[in-house]
This record gives sequence, structure tokens and C-alpha cells, in this order.
Amino acid sequence: MAAYFRFVLIFIPILAVALVFAAASPAPVPETVKVPIGEAAPERLPSAEERAFEARLGEIGSSISGEVGIAVIDVENGYAYHSNGDRLMPQQSVSKLWVAMAALAKVDAGELDLTERVSIRRADLTLFYQPIRNIVRTRGSFSSDYDDLIERALASSDNTANDRVLRRIGGAEAVQDWLDDVGLDMIQFGADERTKQSAIAGLHWDQSYSYGDMFYRARDVVPQERRREAFEAYLGDPIDGASALGIAYSMAQLARGELLSEASTHYLRNTLSRTRSGPRRLKGGLAEGWGIEHKTGTGQVFDGEQSGYNDVGLLIAPDGTEYGVAVLIGRTRESIPARMEMMQAVTRAVAEFHRNRAALDGDNAA
Repeated sequence: MAAYFRFVLIFIPILAVALVFAAASPAPVPETVKVPIGEAAPERLPSAEERAFEARLGEIGSSISGEVGIAVIDVENGYAYHSNGDRLMPQQSVSKLWVAMAALAKVDAGELDLTERVSIRRADLTLFYQPIRNIVRTRGSFSSDYDDLIERALASSDNTANDRVLRRIGGAEAVQDWLDDVGLDMIQFGADERTKQSAIAGLHWDQSYSYGDMFYRARDVVPQERRREAFEAYLGDPIDGASALGIAYSMAQLARGELLSEASTHYLRNTLSRTRSGPRRLKGGLAEGWGIEHKTGTGQVFDGEQSGYNDVGLLIAPDGTEYGVAVLIGRTRESIPARMEMMQAVTRAVAEFHRNRAALDGDNAA
């Protein structure tokens, strides 16, 4: 106890002197803060052109009925423009992007070789769009490698190819772990196609559903109230929910080479440039000289309402400027032509914004 009081008697005078010197010392000069390229752009006042562009995105999003989220990210500077871009909406096959990225991350880490051989049999088949099923039905099995399966999963949106890649890299948890590790916020992967689509229909997966029209037959006999409950539960809290901003940011990060190695980034972007689905969605609005690398997603329909109708990717201007873009329709009863026109309008709006900004930059330089 005596030692404690001796410590206090010595320490208090020292502390008092330190406080006097601290009060007399000048305040440190603030340092300039540099924002890493992977982080959100610093707060700033948007220009008139930028405000008009974001207002235009809002007009486009409200041009159809339902829930719509739109986001555009300038890849170079990270500036974001959106309408309802922070709301989580169903991704559907957009989530195949994260399977491919997580797989390529394993390639970068030396844990996966894309030339590794793999066999797909009847037990591996899934549902809905799966061209591989025809091969398996004819031959009994299909032998390929993971390079081919990723191509099929992204460019053709083959569900069986996607789920086989997913199983090889450790399942849904491994994909979500990768998303969390690289900081892709506002993106949930969810589950494999069989689990997810069965739950949306109010079913529990049975492998017999992968043959012919058996899934549709099983779904048709689910009581309407149970189907509605399952459908609304999915839309209210989608297991594969993501925001348009989160996805657009991820596409910008991909373009900047922040998510994968240079080789894997090049591989993935080349694959996305060959996407065959959704030619009349974002791609349908491309102006001459523009390019697109994208992935679509389309959900189930119940009682005339669609659960997820999406297109996301990168728009590339003729001068090389790139924009991460995500258009998510969470739910809608709008006609398919109207949905596609809305998405094309987003593409045209990006091109117009780019032209206006380039013209303004030219005037300022003059």
C-alpha cells in the first residue's frame, strides 16, 4: 500500500508537467488524406451534368412498375450515380459472377487448375437452363474441365456448370467468405441453384426435378398459398440479395484489377464479353463504338410477377473510359419489352453523360 502511494506522489507531478507542455505545443498540421482507389470517392459537390445524369437514372427507373435499382460507377475515379441503388434485390444468375471470381481467386492462389478434368453425371444435373443436360442424357455423362464449365456458366448461364464449379471450390459458404474477404459489401451469394429455386417455389429439392419438366410439374401442384408465402419470403429477404451499388462497385473494382490477378481479370472479362444471354437488355442500347462485358439474371414468375430481372457489367466507351453498371428489377409485372427498353435507356443515358462530360472537359481545356 505504501508503494502505491509513493507511485501516486511521483506520477501526479510528472503528469501535470506533461499537460502544461501539451497545452503549449502548437496543434499538428493536418495531413492530406489520400483515398485508396478501392474505396468510395471522397465527398464533393457534383456538377450540373452529374446531377442531371442521376436524375435521368431516376426517371428511367420509375418508367416501369415494380422495384428497380440502378447504379453507375465511373471506374477511373469511383464516382457513383444511382437510383434506389442501396436496396437489396434478387440477383438470380448474376450470382454466377461470384462463383467464377471465387474460383479464379483459387487459381491465383494455386489451389485450382482450370485444366483439371471433371465429369458430370445425372446426379449433378440441376434445373431450368442447363444445356449440359442434353449431353448427359445422350451419353450418360459429360467430361470437360473447369475452364469450359466457367465459360458455360457465364456466357451461357448453364446452371449445372455453375453448380459443379461451386461444389469444387467449397460451396456457397466459400463464395460468401471470398466476398467478405475482399470487402464486396451489399452482396450476398445465397445458395446453389437447386436449393434456391426449390425454396422460391415452396419445394424441397429432389433430384428427379432435374429431368425433363419434373420441376414444373412438382411446382404446379404446390398449394397456391404456400407458393405465395415462399415467393414473398424470397422477395422480402432474398437469400441472394445484392444492391445495384454493391454490384456496380464490384465491377469497377474488377476493371481496376483489385479483385483478381491480371491474368484472371483478363480471363474473366474476356468471358463476360462473350455473354449470349440478354442481347436486348443493356447490350441492346449500345451506341456505335461502345462495348459491354456483362451477366444477366432472370428469376421465377408467380401469379404474373417476376422475381428478379437483371443485367450488370462494364460499359466501355470508344475512348476506353469504363463504367460499372448494374440494373436490377427486384419484382415487376411489366412486360418484357418494357423491361428491356428500360435497360437500354440506361445504356443510352451513360453514353450521353459520357459525351456531355467529354464536351465540357474539352471546353474547359480550350
